[in-house]
Amino acid sequence: MSKLKRKDYEAQLEPLQLELAALGRWLQHSGKRVVVLFEGRDTAGKGGAIGSISENLNPRQCHVVALSKPSERESGQWYFQRYVPHLPAAGEIALFDRSWYNRAGVERVMGFAKPEQVKAFLKQAPVFEKLLVDDGIVLFKYWLCCDQDMQEERFAERLNDPLKRWKLSPIDLQARAHYDDYTRAREAMLEATHSKHAPWTLVDFNDQRQGRLTLIRDLLSRLPDTDVAPAKLDFPPLKGKPAKEKFGVLKPIGAKPGGKG
Repeated sequence: MSKLKRKDYEAQLEPLQLELAALGRWLQHSGKRVVVLFEGRDTAGKGGAIGSISENLNPRQCHVVALSKPSERESGQWYFQRYVPHLPAAGEIALFDRSWYNRAGVERVMGFAKPEQVKAFLKQAPVFEKLLVDDGIVLFKYWLCCDQDMQEERFAERLNDPLKRWKLSPIDLQARAHYDDYTRAREAMLEATHSKHAPWTLVDFNDQRQGRLTLIRDLLSRLPDTDVAPAKLDFPPLKGKPAKEKFGVLKPIGAKPGGKG
């Protein structure tokens, strides 16, 4: 199947962006709290999906959470503790670029967590999420899927593109040898944590553009009616001719030669 062309993607994304803008107004109006978890293999497309959702939302109410590896102090805390401060307040949405499910994925596969720690996590995660949902948080959990040949193509692209090189880490390269291990870890995670109160949704991201559209449509379809009209604002004409900038102490860079300050 051929990949979705950029022009077609942008045409389909535009009405969804309008619905996402309405989501921001609904959050502000209702005071609801929304959490969306984005999980999946390296290169699956988590960052691009998050960017498509967040780019037209108010950054004061839409928070992208992408935590680095735990500090020494965080490693000695209750496992879920470092994620709790990033949960949304009333009227906010938090988009987690990886989440507490690191323990069931990369930590398990790469040996950063002991088997007993993983076992405890899989038992505790549904309980933790039940507490969130019972407190009124609207929780979505997405796993982005891609085949190994597509993952290899994206790794190579990151390696050869200086603008994307920062996305490639030694852990990513090690993950290439653990594709099947990640599959087994995911299936164990789904079996233990796919619950009625916090279900998982798997999205095909072999075509990232199509995957973003599918994910956003699913997210919007599962939220209540978010149609809140924009507030009416008066916008009368200026009284007089528009003023030009005036500068004394400093002048802006990029000004045309001979331009008036």
